[in-house]
Amino acid sequence: MAAYDWKKLSTTDRVISITSLIALIALFLPWEGASGPGYSYSISGFSTSYGLLGALLVIAAGVYVVMLRSGSNMPKFSYGPGVITLGLSAIGTVLVIIRWVSLPRGSYAAGFFSYGPRIGIFLALIAGVVQSIFALRLFRSTGEALPWAK
Repeated sequence: MAAYDWKKLSTTDRVISITSLIALIALFLPWEGASGPGYSYSISGFSTSYGLLGALLVIAAGVYVVMLRSGSNMPKFSYGPGVITLGLSAIGTVLVIIRWVSLPRGSYAAGFFSYGPRIGIFLALIAGVVQSIFALRLFRSTGEALPWAK
């Protein structure tokens, strides 16, 4: 069994790990909803179709980095860890952004009734963007070539 030491992770690895945890927490929070006087309805991240897929890809990027750095027996891929982490982060973030943009939003009756995105999707969006930036840093530090540049 490989020993895992959080202190041995680089700052980039830590940020990628923490943002995946934030994305996991965001899945349990409301992503979209409606509210009015005496009425409130919301849908968590688990019911958002491709928004869920995007958040899961962001989570997978963090899990991959933690597993890789812990010395676990990871399967061999044709691409390096920088490409894999950047790909998972970027694709996941784009899916969350598409879900956020496609949500209907609005309000009626001088703001007494409103519907649209809620806190969970914003947390997942921020976590994905931050993770993608740090995944790009990881990719650049590894010196790997882009998959289509080979």
